[in-house]
Amino acid sequence: MQTGIADITASIPVMEAFYTLQGEGFHQGKAAYFIRLAGCDVGCVWCDVKESWDESAHPRVPLQDLVREASSHPGRMAVITGGEPLLHNCDALTASLREEGFAVNIETSGSSPLSGEWDWICLSPKKFKPPLPEILPLANELKIIVFNRSDLDWAEKYAALVSPDCKLYLQPEWDKAALVTPWIVDYIKKNPKWELSLQIHKYINVP
Repeated sequence: MQTGIADITASIPVMEAFYTLQGEGFHQGKAAYFIRLAGCDVGCVWCDVKESWDESAHPRVPLQDLVREASSHPGRMAVITGGEPLLHNCDALTASLREEGFAVNIETSGSSPLSGEWDWICLSPKKFKPPLPEILPLANELKIIVFNRSDLDWAEKYAALVSPDCKLYLQPEWDKAALVTPWIVDYIKKNPKWELSLQIHKYINVP
């Protein structure tokens, strides 16, 4: 649903927003303005932004302020993440960013109903709260976080449910990367439909 410029008077809970490089997946290495929305009901045990979970701990920011700050940077890709961003209605947020010329991407577990108009949907399903079936065929990118060897088999379940054009990524959980990455490399060599995603922003020490 395209909502229009008047909706920038609305606000949304934001943990942080910053200009950096996209560190993961298909758009890795590109300049991007990240908006991390507050609130999460998935609760991954290995989450590296647990401080985003409590929505009440973070301010509601007017959309016009978010868009103004995003527009002050030369990049025109915005990434909406969390927390779990789809806990919030994203219609006005994506409409406002698009009106300023942004391509708008989302990183989501898919566990809440889809809102907003997206140029790219990165679906990262979690065992703790699975994605809604209607979101699966809409994903442009499937990113599976590998924490245990069994996650490689679990990844195939979702690879079979997304569209044939969906990009498939396996990403090592950061704290177990030394152990897990060799598993992923071997698996991709045997199953080349998958690609490796690394969190390069952590290697080069940017947000």
